[in-house]
Amino acid sequence: MNRGIALKQPQQIPHSLDELMQRAHQLTGYTLGELATNLGWPVPKDLRSAKGWTGQLIEACLGASAGSKPEQDFPELGVELKTIPITPEGKPLETTYVCIAPLTGLNGVTWETSNVRNKLQRVLWITVDGRREQPLAERLVGVPILWTPTPEQEATLKADWEEITEAIVLGRVEQITGRHGIALQLRPKAANSRVETQGVGPDGQPIRTLPRGYYLKTSFTQALLHEAIGVRVE
Repeated sequence: MNRGIALKQPQQIPHSLDELMQRAHQLTGYTLGELATNLGWPVPKDLRSAKGWTGQLIEACLGASAGSKPEQDFPELGVELKTIPITPEGKPLETTYVCIAPLTGLNGVTWETSNVRNKLQRVLWITVDGRREQPLAERLVGVPILWTPTPEQEATLKADWEEITEAIVLGRVEQITGRHGIALQLRPKAANSRVETQGVGPDGQPIRTLPRGYYLKTSFTQALLHEAIGVRVE
């Protein structure tokens, strides 16, 4: 690799937003295989048994510090990192995971103090070639996008979060499906159906249920990408 970056080890934490964006732009045009080789990482055959690998690779390249902690990936800069697989036309190929959804202890929690808002108040999107027929090592990293929700986007996210949270508090978590919400949805987030956590039942009683996570719908991220880079996908 001789096109301007040297990543022989994971990067140190960036000290400024400009430094982070400079690193992100330097990744554009490299393949995932090239980035992995320079970090000494093996490339999995596919992502079925290595879910999250692409995001972890980009995190290492950019110097993200949070790991799996419930905070932004770059807490010093107030930035969350999200990789998003897209088609050549700019269409997202999957929903975007935001964070785990608490199913108990929600009384008194507001949108303004929620982890969803904390995670989404400023996001660095790294687009990646998501075509399934393209070998993982040959998939290109695309243009980075630094995004802050507009007032209209935040209002939509807030309304979805409040609707979902109210349903959880009222013991209707089992009735919430991915169809709820315009931008934000709640879905099971577990390795398998045997993983359970505590929730609240319809009569306020403790129940065992699947862990849930918040996700951004593809229609929302598609519109976001269109606004940011001028790609229109019908």
